[in-house]
Amino acid sequence: MPPHRHIPGQNARPDEAFFDDIKSDSGHAWLYGIRLFNCGFYWEAHEVLEPVWLNALPNSRERHLVQAVIHLANGLLKQAMGRPNARQRLAGLARSRLAEAFPEARGRLMGIDAADIMAAVDRLTEGNAEIRLNV
Repeated sequence: MPPHRHIPGQNARPDEAFFDDIKSDSGHAWLYGIRLFNCGFYWEAHEVLEPVWLNALPNSRERHLVQAVIHLANGLLKQAMGRPNARQRLAGLARSRLAEAFPEARGRLMGIDAADIMAAVDRLTEGNAEIRLNV
């Protein structure tokens, strides 16, 4: 795990090189990004998951799902920064990406259950910071 959780405007960014080895393997980066997310390292999760998103096929369900998780991480980061309007906006963006990832609103993708992640977006919308993703 990184030495501390980065919150923009409140503390220093971690050394970007910390994530270099992890980012080079999308499968490993996906699982590590979820672990970071679940441990409250939201900025760090975004950093690790962004290359996974970029490497996913355009308009694929996987790409939409990774983007939804990135939006969730950013929403939780905005919650920690005391920015509820940004949190709400990011929850809406996550919800729209999930509609593309799970067009039938059910099933599993990349180890994520549709109902579980949609419930996570509901909790973010409500301002509940107690969100974990099961893979």
